[in-house]
Amino acid sequence: MDPIGDTGRVATGRRRFLGLAAGAVVHAQLGMPDEAQAAAGGSATADRAPVKSASSSPAQPVAGVRPFRIEVPQKEISDLRKRIKATRWPDQETVGDRSQGAQLAKVRPLVEYWGTRYDWRKVEARLNALPQYITTIDGLDIQFAHIRSAHVGALPMLMTHGWPGSIVELLKIIDPLTHPTAHGGRAEDAFHLVLPTLPGYGFSGRPTSTGWDPAHVARAFHKLMIRLGHRQYVSQGGDWGAIVAQLQAVQRPEGLLGIHVNMPGTVPPDVLRHLRNFDPAPAKLSAREKDAYGRLLHFYREGFGYAAMMNQSPQTIGYALADSPVAMAAYYYDKIAEWTDSGGEPEKVLTYDEMLDAVSLYWLTNTGASSSRLYWEGAQAGGGPFDAFDIPTVPVAVTVFPAEIYPAPRSWGERAYGNLIHWNEVDKGGHFAAWEQPQLLARELRTAFKSLRH
Repeated sequence: MDPIGDTGRVATGRRRFLGLAAGAVVHAQLGMPDEAQAAAGGSATADRAPVKSASSSPAQPVAGVRPFRIEVPQKEISDLRKRIKATRWPDQETVGDRSQGAQLAKVRPLVEYWGTRYDWRKVEARLNALPQYITTIDGLDIQFAHIRSAHVGALPMLMTHGWPGSIVELLKIIDPLTHPTAHGGRAEDAFHLVLPTLPGYGFSGRPTSTGWDPAHVARAFHKLMIRLGHRQYVSQGGDWGAIVAQLQAVQRPEGLLGIHVNMPGTVPPDVLRHLRNFDPAPAKLSAREKDAYGRLLHFYREGFGYAAMMNQSPQTIGYALADSPVAMAAYYYDKIAEWTDSGGEPEKVLTYDEMLDAVSLYWLTNTGASSSRLYWEGAQAGGGPFDAFDIPTVPVAVTVFPAEIYPAPRSWGERAYGNLIHWNEVDKGGHFAAWEQPQLLARELRTAFKSLRH
């Protein structure tokens, strides 16, 4: 939850392109705006996993947008299982809770399932059922899904994932947003969705030099929306996606109608100073503000180790994440357990398959290190994920989920956002709102953006 940067073209060895007639069929079905019809097909691959795509040249091409399809070679899945089978496990933690990290009794059965019964092809098929594309922006390939609603007048929305997330955490909310009438909504509640993959993540390009910070990502994703023909749109996100959306609101590009975030940056500078010193909550804070302060203090004292490592030494942790599937699974499981509304037991809200779909996308694209560098970029830029933004005019909507890292109080939100059009504190859900509570978040987004529809 910090920056990304401006340069870096992916080496040709990482990308292989195949032209297949199937791409034209996919393209015709997805309903991209005519001005954004694709010119050629593309495929993305990690250095370890040469993942192929299917594509073709549609009838009305626009240079630079290429249909995309995932095809992970079976040898990569076999290699994953072989590595898991050869795991040298650590001894058990010496405490009876999560205070020393991901517990052996939780991680081992998850990983053993991953190595024996988990089927990557199921989520691969779900992803390939979506209209997926790659385009090059500022010298870097950006992979994205573009799902257009069948409802006339649907509102275009950019939705950006975070860490350790991906498009996988957004899959369950696609239909409620694009097909609202099938989920208790009205036709006029519909959204067109653009779901980009952050640079260094998944099948997007990996920057090869510094400079891709969140402000640059925000500008790049605005360019993506314009390239796709969405001259007016709203932006939404949690985690990194919240930072990207808020930076877009700061930048105020023409066409941005408003934003919604579920991890708002609202902590005032004077409160941040106390947090950095690990001070007790200032007496002047209200009861609601003291609750938020206490959660933030817990995060910075006891839950910040993962970010400190990536802020300082992403390459060091990257070796483990690139070479050991167990290291990756444990590292990500620890945060999923901490940040879901599950009391530290994510199995209560997510299945093994759902968690492993998310982890596998990182593993099979070999992006554990490149995604971690985003934190280093953020540390160089300064600031923090919860620092208050100054957004005086762009409409801002916020939904606070109870198990988010900190429950932002409205009083802080009103200081950060000069045009606060929606604020709601819901009764369930955590950091991964679209993954944990897709119907609830969908209802929030319909309500939040109702006043911005034309």
